[in-house]
Amino acid sequence: MNEPIISAHAVQHVYQRKTVLNQISLDVPEGAVLGLVGRNGAGKSTLLRNLVGLTVPDKGFCKLDGCLSTDLSDSVRERLGYVAQTPDLFDWLTGDAHFERIGSLYARWDQAHAYALAAQLDLPLHTKAKDLSLGDQQKLSVVLALGHDPDILILDEPVASLDPMTRRAFMRALFEQRGSESPRTVIISSHLLTDLERVVTHVAFMREGRIQLMDEWDALTEHLRLVQVKGAETPLGGIFQSRQPEHGRWLVDTRLPGAPFDGRALNLDDLFLELNA
Repeated sequence: MNEPIISAHAVQHVYQRKTVLNQISLDVPEGAVLGLVGRNGAGKSTLLRNLVGLTVPDKGFCKLDGCLSTDLSDSVRERLGYVAQTPDLFDWLTGDAHFERIGSLYARWDQAHAYALAAQLDLPLHTKAKDLSLGDQQKLSVVLALGHDPDILILDEPVASLDPMTRRAFMRALFEQRGSESPRTVIISSHLLTDLERVVTHVAFMREGRIQLMDEWDALTEHLRLVQVKGAETPLGGIFQSRQPEHGRWLVDTRLPGAPFDGRALNLDDLFLELNA
């Protein structure tokens, strides 16, 4: 079996005596689009920073394309695109000056493609970054991450400040025809679950520094059901009880022996609410 292109192994991260990540492990296969979902403070941003090597875990380790995230090779860096939750830009540079500076760092930088993306996202290129709106700063960060056609793309709330039309254009840009023969692997953290549901192949739910549930989205859609249970018994196939036990609701995996099939199917919003109510 091929090694997953993105992985975390028993990652523990403590900040100011608080455990932010608690024994996180995950494997993301090449070509997957993983939606990372959780409430504010669940640890999503910290996990993404660990994956790209910007933060060093206290225990465990992360890998990108078989390379330790804390010691990424130049070839892996060349293939990586990352967008932080808060845009990380040079305040005094315009958008097109960013293209010149960042583009010089990547052998695969495609200036024409970057300008086309900017036009697609209606991004002003002759304004200094500090004078851009937060939404336009976010657009610029996204174009800079995509301009070298990365094979691995890690995005932390990349569309939170964008209007619905621009979000659609962004999603199209993520999955349009690429110059590379390798499939692009994406992790995208977002609270905009309806947008995620259209594009993800896998979903990972985080709560209080742990992975609650991770699977292929098609499998979750097909096999997870919400059932109403009387009394305190755990139903066959039950994997999670509602965060409000008095409601008597359980998430049931119909792949498990004896599990009932008559529950309600869930969309991404429903599943998030049941895991985090």
